[in-house]
Amino acid sequence: MTTYIIRRTFQALLVLLGAVSFTFFITRATGDPAKLMLSEEANQEAIDNFRARHGLDQPLHIQYGRYILQVISGDLGNSIRQTEPVSKLVLERLPATLKLTLIALLISILISFPLGIFIALKRNSIWDLLGTSLALFGQATPSFWTGLMLILIFGVWLRVLPISGSGTWKHLILPSITLSFFVTGRLTRLIRSGMLEVMGTEYIRTARAKGLQERTVIWIHALKNASTAVVTMLGLEFATLLGGALIIETVFALPGIGRLVINAVSQRDFPIVQGVVLISAAVFVIVNIIVDLLYSVLDPRITYK
Repeated sequence: MTTYIIRRTFQALLVLLGAVSFTFFITRATGDPAKLMLSEEANQEAIDNFRARHGLDQPLHIQYGRYILQVISGDLGNSIRQTEPVSKLVLERLPATLKLTLIALLISILISFPLGIFIALKRNSIWDLLGTSLALFGQATPSFWTGLMLILIFGVWLRVLPISGSGTWKHLILPSITLSFFVTGRLTRLIRSGMLEVMGTEYIRTARAKGLQERTVIWIHALKNASTAVVTMLGLEFATLLGGALIIETVFALPGIGRLVINAVSQRDFPIVQGVVLISAAVFVIVNIIVDLLYSVLDPRITYK
């Protein structure tokens, strides 16, 4: 187990290095922030001073090496526009994004597990057709369109829920449902297929032959063995939700890292974009390591050597 964790940690560091490197070079290809932030009347001397002040006058490989050393020391740099530490700006908004992501994931789990199991047990019935169609509809619908429709129905027509901003738990209802819509559809289909595969196995028939209650057979024996692939998908879906939160936060005007990074991209605020990508990638990597370690709990046959 220890060797496995060390190996995964090393792999995680390589992933983070790749994410940081890609983001560093791709942001530089978007243009010069000096020309965007300074007025059109700014002379060349002002532009040169701006670049020198933010280290943009150095060759690209020197900028990259200096940034990597900063990251290793725990310094993500300062925002070009806001002149504040990037770590402070990101960590101030990260809790709002994580809260939205986790609530959306919880909604997906609470809906997809019972629905997936139910339509698996009702295979080829009208309930199976309706449940599968609903899951496909959730996967086929763009999140931003779902959000706009929910705003129109519950915010404009019915006027029962706030459509933007933050402050109370009501502000999270529409964004969380919107964000969970796609993931719920995919998890439902995965749980259905996993349950169908497991329900026909020998050990399920043996459990029933022993006289166990059907509830015990389904929720203890069948679901546990069908959950390995689902747990894997949950780790990936967390990343999907975290990335989707960037769009949803814009639609619902939530103060998370989504709006922060979108504003930073439009302003060519390189340090903020790099910081958001690095921290988001770190959260994603940690979650996937935890998911991998859960395999041995769900299936004792899985060992880490």
